[in-house]
Amino acid sequence: MMGPRIVIVDYGMGNLRNVQKAFEKIGAQARVTRNRKEIAGASAIVLPGVGAFKDCMENLDRYGLIETLLHSVEKGKPYLGICLGLQILFSESEEFGSHRGLDLIHGKVVKFIPDPDHKVPHMGWNTVDIQREVSVLKGIESGDFFYFVHSYYVVPEREEWISTLTHYGIPFVSSISKENIFATQFHPEKSQQKGLQILQNFVQLI
Repeated sequence: MMGPRIVIVDYGMGNLRNVQKAFEKIGAQARVTRNRKEIAGASAIVLPGVGAFKDCMENLDRYGLIETLLHSVEKGKPYLGICLGLQILFSESEEFGSHRGLDLIHGKVVKFIPDPDHKVPHMGWNTVDIQREVSVLKGIESGDFFYFVHSYYVVPEREEWISTLTHYGIPFVSSISKENIFATQFHPEKSQQKGLQILQNFVQLI
């Protein structure tokens, strides 16, 4: 009997194999693809990413994936965004000018302002402070550490979408949840057992 079809969307923005290997560690099969039919037919969608917001949106458009992603989310499929996969959910980003995102979460992506104690990018291990109990965070507690690499952070319009905050000079949103969408600024695939717990919780939604 076949298990759920998890697809990791390949839009030319690195780090996909690490995410796939993390799913394999918890016994879940996840296929890396940019095939629209495969994505449309998937049980759940994972969108990781490292790189620039503008490049990401241009690549999704080039491969004809934007409508496929939007339709999949609208149909209620579980969606997991990681790092850039969180940021592109938002209405716009100020990274290298103003650029439109998928607008599935109303809000914007803004840059950290560096200070003598907080270099940009924010890189390394940091803790989360849970703001709202959601199923993907089952077994995760405030004070647990996750791995971050980013220069920009998200500012959602509505507080109810915020799942966790993290402090780096200022408090910033480190994960969000809205209906079938869950997304993290940190990298679960690089966050050892706690990160794998999040991936396992995500699989349980399918």
